[in-house]
Amino acid sequence: MQKLAFNDLGAQYRHLKKEIDAGIAEVIESARFISGPQVEQFERELAAYVGRKHCVSVGSGTDALLMPLMAEKVGPGDAVFVPAFTFFATAEVVSLCGATPVFCDSDPDTFNMDPVSLKQQIRKILDAGKLKPRAVIAVDLFGLPADFPAIEKICSQYDLTLIEDAAQGFGGAVGGRKACSFGKYSGTSFFPAKALGCYGDGGAVFTDDDGAFRILQSLRVHGKGNFKYDNVRLGLNARLDTLQAAPK
Repeated sequence: MQKLAFNDLGAQYRHLKKEIDAGIAEVIESARFISGPQVEQFERELAAYVGRKHCVSVGSGTDALLMPLMAEKVGPGDAVFVPAFTFFATAEVVSLCGATPVFCDSDPDTFNMDPVSLKQQIRKILDAGKLKPRAVIAVDLFGLPADFPAIEKICSQYDLTLIEDAAQGFGGAVGGRKACSFGKYSGTSFFPAKALGCYGDGGAVFTDDDGAFRILQSLRVHGKGNFKYDNVRLGLNARLDTLQAAPK
């Protein structure tokens, strides 16, 4: 029996071959492999699609989760609430910042973060008095955004920064709002198997906050300031390659 690929990327390429080849050839001919004009165009189109003011494309979905924590200066002594059922990166980025991931139970119907468990975990951390609650990373699973109306209320009540992990939710919607439109920050992945995949690693961070947008742009390029060798903060090398942004 012939085995069928769960996600046939070869078939996808053959269907879009003309447009993909033309986009890649344009980048190679221009030799603008890093931060070419196609990247900004891609960011504008993504922001418009999800209903956000700003989009910062990055090198991976992990960068898209790590950078908002860095922008908020989350670190040792801070607690970040994450769902127990998610890919490793959701909690990994918390530990990379030196903060502590606190796991919340999942809703048995959706497998997304349970707002009731989130509130319980926040109270436990506050009562223990050892960590400071700082942020929530709520994950969209199977194309379905988490219960953001409820989670947003909880974050507002406890003054927590909300980050949407939409690596598995891009294209989904709830309450008339698309995935990647929730929280102060939202991030997604362009890993080849994702809903919007590239030919390698890639991702994007979204925000409506002008100040946060500028910090994210800086973090993406080694903490860059006003010019190339003006480094004003510790950052990453987290740019999305022009080759990934070019094909239409």
